Amino acid sequence: MFREVARKKQALTRDECIALLKSEKRGVLSVIGDDGYPYGLPINHYYNEEDGRLYFHSGKAGHKIDALRKCGKASFCVIDGGSRKVGSWALDFRSVIVFGTVGFIEDHETALEMSRRLSYKFTDDSEYIEDEITRFGAGILVFALIPEHITGKRVNEA
Repeated sequence: MFREVARKKQALTRDECIALLKSEKRGVLSVIGDDGYPYGLPINHYYNEEDGRLYFHSGKAGHKIDALRKCGKASFCVIDGGSRKVGSWALDFRSVIVFGTVGFIEDHETALEMSRRLSYKFTDDSEYIEDEITRFGAGILVFALIPEHITGKRVNEA
């Protein structure tokens, strides 16, 4: 059902894919939007090693949420910052794409904990994080992308 990387020599291992999902702070979540059009949006994420899921926080309404409630299938792509060899214009980079289904987190304490973990990817200021959760925690929605297929590759633009 899911396609593998066409150029096998460029494929990342599963461990390399997970490492990239853990280290990168943002990616693009793609869902099936209005009238069947793809809808991709940049979004922060947290990869939870305990259950292998990607967690996202959001407001409770909007295009993304409407799309996910209509069809829970989604993909998520991250790309690292890449690097260039001295004197070269070509960028070497790695990317990962996760295909899966979305589940909304109904347990509020779990939702707050995943929001907290996601926040620690950006700052270690626990006072700030706890203040934000106190102020906005009641209004957040957390959902998880449950991976069905993960693939990654190395690319050299030259």
